[in-house]
Amino acid sequence: MNRRFSLLFVLAVVAATSFAAEDLNGDDLIIQQVVDTDNLLNADHHFRLFKRKFGKSYATKEEHEYRFSVFKTNLRRARRHQKLDPSAVHGITRFSDITPAEFRRNHLGLKRLRLPSDANKAPILPTENLPADFDWRDRGAVTAVKNQGSCGSCWSFSTTGALEGANFLATGKLVSLSEQQLVDCDHECDPEEPGSCDSGCNGGLMNSAFEYTLKAGGLMQEEDYPYTGTDRGTCKFDKTKIAASVANFSVVSLDEDQIAANLVKNGPLAVAINAVFMQTYVGGVSCPYICSKRLDHGVLLVGYGSSGYAPIRLKEKPYWIIKNSWGESWGENGYYKICQGRNVCGVDSMVSTVAAVHTTSQ
Repeated sequence: MNRRFSLLFVLAVVAATSFAAEDLNGDDLIIQQVVDTDNLLNADHHFRLFKRKFGKSYATKEEHEYRFSVFKTNLRRARRHQKLDPSAVHGITRFSDITPAEFRRNHLGLKRLRLPSDANKAPILPTENLPADFDWRDRGAVTAVKNQGSCGSCWSFSTTGALEGANFLATGKLVSLSEQQLVDCDHECDPEEPGSCDSGCNGGLMNSAFEYTLKAGGLMQEEDYPYTGTDRGTCKFDKTKIAASVANFSVVSLDEDQIAANLVKNGPLAVAINAVFMQTYVGGVSCPYICSKRLDHGVLLVGYGSSGYAPIRLKEKPYWIIKNSWGESWGENGYYKICQGRNVCGVDSMVSTVAAVHTTSQ
């Protein structure tokens, strides 16, 4: 009886502390994850915290009620994701008030295409002496996390991230490149795939963007051609302000050792992934039991680790380190960890490496 009383007392103290934190910390709240409960009795409380933390407001009462209903549905989705992906943490994110369809339309943007049949294949590299852990962020080849906003332009961020890294290896300088140039100016198409053209906020493909960059001569800096998050502008490409150019690009084998070897030798890699678990992802190593390999999101592979602890499986799991384009408030400061070993969510299916040449701006 005493043990039961003690447990109830501890739970009461935790609950009181949580509500006190709401009053004391204002907008700097850490939103409590609710995926371990079987009811939504506190959904209104969590919705209030969610709106405050992410600065959400709605124009009408009807919109507010609709978003609250979507929020409750997404709490249930997060709970399902937690059960399917127990080595990660799933819960409330900045996307918790939008539907999966809105999420796909506004925050993804990879064209669902196969790679061109004539795509260059990366040469097979030796893999015997690869480091156990590797991260290009520690070596100066990765720019700060960016935010694509409500525009399906993920493909452009994956492209610039890979070329930023390649340009760093070629020149020793890290320069943030322009996604907006790709959004406004890149309409490259795969002649074998009808409707495959890069289309601004309506999606694109990294290899097509590399092809455009090769033909155009290069990409401008972010500061010279800043991101607007829309595709309603005209192309403002200025060849005299090219900051990085593509020498060549190629597709990497599905073999994970080859992916790691190309990452270590050639810099960050442009990668496609299925993002279904990313809408509710909070942190940890994502290793879902079941995940579609239908690719719908372009991201950047920047490193890998050998010892991401998966408590449900009672063993260490190697993982990839992914840079995303949804800002630093998402995931682990804008990054996603996904386990290696079985092409989880298609992460090994479409991997491209690019080499850069230096072009002096005039």
